[in-house]
Amino acid sequence: MNLDTQSLQPIINFIWTVADDVLINKYLENQYQDVILPMTVLRRLDLALEPTKDKVLTTHNEFKSKIDNLSGLLTSKEHGSGLAFYNTSPYTMKKLLADPKNIDSNLLDYLNGFSENVQDIISKFKFRNQLETFENTGITFSLIEKFCNPKVELSPDKISPMAMGYMFEDLIRRFNEKTNAAAGRHFTPREIIELMTHLVYLPVKDKIQQGTYLVYDPCAGSGAMLTQSKKFATDPDGEVKSQATFHLYGQENTGEMYAVCKSDMLLKNEDPDKIKFGSTLSEYGFDPDLKFNFMLTNPPYGTSWKQDIDNLNVGEGKKKAIVDKRFNLPIRNFDGELIETCLTSRSNDGQLMFMLHMLSKMKDPKDGGSRIASIHNGSALFTGDAGSGESGIRQYILENDMLECIIQLPNDIFYNTGISTYLWIISNVKEEKRKGKVQLINASSKDFFERRNKNLGEKKVELKPNHIIDIQNLYFGFEENEYSKIFDIADFGSYQIPVFQPQRDEDGNIIKDSKEKPKSDTSLKDVENVPMKEDIQSYFDREVKPFVPDAWYETKGAKIGYEIPFNKYFYDFSALRSLEDISSDIFKLEEETDGLLKEIIE
Repeated sequence: MNLDTQSLQPIINFIWTVADDVLINKYLENQYQDVILPMTVLRRLDLALEPTKDKVLTTHNEFKSKIDNLSGLLTSKEHGSGLAFYNTSPYTMKKLLADPKNIDSNLLDYLNGFSENVQDIISKFKFRNQLETFENTGITFSLIEKFCNPKVELSPDKISPMAMGYMFEDLIRRFNEKTNAAAGRHFTPREIIELMTHLVYLPVKDKIQQGTYLVYDPCAGSGAMLTQSKKFATDPDGEVKSQATFHLYGQENTGEMYAVCKSDMLLKNEDPDKIKFGSTLSEYGFDPDLKFNFMLTNPPYGTSWKQDIDNLNVGEGKKKAIVDKRFNLPIRNFDGELIETCLTSRSNDGQLMFMLHMLSKMKDPKDGGSRIASIHNGSALFTGDAGSGESGIRQYILENDMLECIIQLPNDIFYNTGISTYLWIISNVKEEKRKGKVQLINASSKDFFERRNKNLGEKKVELKPNHIIDIQNLYFGFEENEYSKIFDIADFGSYQIPVFQPQRDEDGNIIKDSKEKPKSDTSLKDVENVPMKEDIQSYFDREVKPFVPDAWYETKGAKIGYEIPFNKYFYDFSALRSLEDISSDIFKLEEETDGLLKEIIE
């Protein structure tokens, strides 16, 4: 089945009705997903194992007393499931329905029969916690019966992992709408993932035809970015047609999403051990020296990472500091010296920390380097004054010439937010024409999206294939026009210099120190942000001196700042209406109102 959302809606709607038909009055609304999501995953795994069930049972019964570890046999094509997982219980979901009287104990036996990798999925869903409620409320039979209904078509042969990922995310979106949860997590629409994969792989498609490549998502969610990116790169009928081997790696700290992701990796015959559970920022699950060729992610933004800060801190009291080498990096100070600095964003928004994490996982340019596609909100572009962690992170990225392009996406394109979002394309192997340059593309206008007939949550617009091609053409064209602007790195930088004014005595005279220099009035101390491309003295003489003749600046304490004021470069000025036009409209309105009043009075 393809990814046309309308074709998937009947299945999603049927699964959604299970909550109203079976769980109502047994579970609170905010608990529905604790049952619906794991049941969906288990039914999908169940269907995948159905064709080889007898073979697996025969092998298990024959060798269980002879061999300690049967995993190899039970996953083999000849003797087992031919998949990376199996179930040695005599039951399938359909067979559970054949014995209603013992269905609760048999369900536990069924769950216990799964292989260890599926046990991890069941555990992360905390599904066994639900069994007592099932039994006490008597819903076990009706719940399983619903999921065995032919209308719930979940077979991997009919529904691809990519389509399943969409279904899961749509279900979770609905649950979140009901409970107003996960405000900072924004599931990525498939067309945005498609755009990301195009811009990650197409620029290097001739270089990745053979070999082995590692793809990584530090905020894996359902794993859709990983599976869709691999499909795009290796599709024999696609634009890349790579015959290389791609290994998928991901980490996810939400138990249910980790379980969803790992289950689909199992069904896709990907290595489920390459999906790790835990917080990427403080519990990174892979070898610290492991590097990746391609990274794609949509990190949570506007959400706290304070727990990660607490976990990363070492020392006591004021000596506490984050010593993780991913976040301690050399950046230039005002005097041009490289100073190792701990770069951390404010604790209530960790999105740029995921960017730093990915930068630390880039391969050396001598080994082919890496390409990154990451989605952020506007905060990542400009929040943080000179000297702040956010500004320092932007400085590190820009001054190391790793930012290729930022694309503003249309508003209302995500399922649970209408805010402005931006796609960053990062590379440490820039082609020659891009070196020292940054391209900004404004794809937020109506020329780059189509309005949906029916909203999906907050999602009111979508990119069609022609829009994706238009955007990638702007990227590859690398020319200035209405939608594309090209800048030098220094265009985004500024020097923040301290500005002083003298103290004056009661008679208005300037107070001087022992060296006959004016004493500064601390209450009047200010700062001035001087564009990096300008001479500081010339700027000061032009912008400050005419208004504060006695002011002076000092370079001691000066800081470097970087921001990318996207809207400034694409500001569309609309001229204000003339006073004559406004007056004319007011008089017309008064005449109409006056006539209406007369009618009412009469």
